[in-house]
Amino acid sequence: MDRIKERVKQWQSGITRTITFIVTQDCQLACKYCYLVGKNDKHRMSWEIAQKGIDYLLANEKDYPEESVIWDFIGGEPLLEIDLIDKICDYIKMEMYRLNHHWFNSYRFNFTTNGINYNAPKIQKLIKKNNSHISISITIDGTKKKHDLNRIFKTNQGKEYGSYKQVVRNIPLWLEQFPQAGTKVTISSSDIPYIKESVMHLYSLGIHEVNINCVFENVWKEGDDIIFEEQLMQLADEIIDGGYYKDYSCYFFSENIGKPMDSGKQNTNWCGSGKMLALDSYGNFYPCNRFVDFSLREKIPRIIGNVVNGIDKNKLRPFLSLDRITQSKEECIKCEVASGCAWCQGENYDSADTCTIFQRSTAICKMHKARVRANNYYWNKLYRKLELEGISQEEAKKHIKQITNKELC
Repeated sequence: MDRIKERVKQWQSGITRTITFIVTQDCQLACKYCYLVGKNDKHRMSWEIAQKGIDYLLANEKDYPEESVIWDFIGGEPLLEIDLIDKICDYIKMEMYRLNHHWFNSYRFNFTTNGINYNAPKIQKLIKKNNSHISISITIDGTKKKHDLNRIFKTNQGKEYGSYKQVVRNIPLWLEQFPQAGTKVTISSSDIPYIKESVMHLYSLGIHEVNINCVFENVWKEGDDIIFEEQLMQLADEIIDGGYYKDYSCYFFSENIGKPMDSGKQNTNWCGSGKMLALDSYGNFYPCNRFVDFSLREKIPRIIGNVVNGIDKNKLRPFLSLDRITQSKEECIKCEVASGCAWCQGENYDSADTCTIFQRSTAICKMHKARVRANNYYWNKLYRKLELEGISQEEAKKHIKQITNKELC
């Protein structure tokens, strides 16, 4: 009984190690909300650095006991370095096989791309060659109006050029190759009024899963939360009245958010910073890519090692001790709608009063509360509709749990 579609679960969720190669700091775009404030065309990873990083990680297998691994490639725009990436992927596969590494039969190559060059022959060759071990997400922000408001090409001519046309032309091919793929939509202050129409537009393109979130930076203006709530309630009406909840999902609506949290039982860190690794073009390791220099506005990078000397566990240790309570204000710990309130560890660090990683940024507090109010409206309306169709809340909730056991390929 397919009544409600829920978000597809991440591949091997909870048992993976994510290792990120920052292959370039360059990108064709200059997105206005991008957290990569120092993008440039001067820093790209060399093959020698990539090889040393892989050799170090695979040689220290005992330090990475996770059952599976996601080899993640980012930039800038990672696919600008397709030749290097192809060489890296081939080398990883051969070395995992040669070493009889426990990751050999359980790995993925993961990419988030702006989608501009997706149909290029070299990129298509990489996809075909790694067919059963690759996942790619193309970022398209919604309607042409919303997308082109922020996702603009770099230009020195003083005129802004949006990238929607160059991206949307590649969506059919992408969905043919990755039919369960979801896109990543970012919301900032300027584009809040276009949320509802943008999500519905993405559905119309054939994208069934819209992963969407507000930026963590302190960009929000007075009244943004009210407009945000109104947009989400209008979106809720569209999804429920049109029956889209059966085949489409939107990250903003989840039954797991907007509840108090038990300080004893629910005290984990929100993100995986420290349990992930990122490698830059200099051969430095970081707890995640948000601690690299071109990701930071105010603070110095937090390097935890390099490909020559390895990981300094003393520098890594603070990240492994992070949890919700150690970095949250009392009002956050006792908040009645705390569940689902996210944070970015890198943004916490960059916006903190000192160089601590233990000061949680609360810039999105009012946006989270607005989301919770709209979320309550969504589920109350949906369950009323299902009850009129003879489906109880218990049956619907059971179906949601069954769907979430599916995995992304």
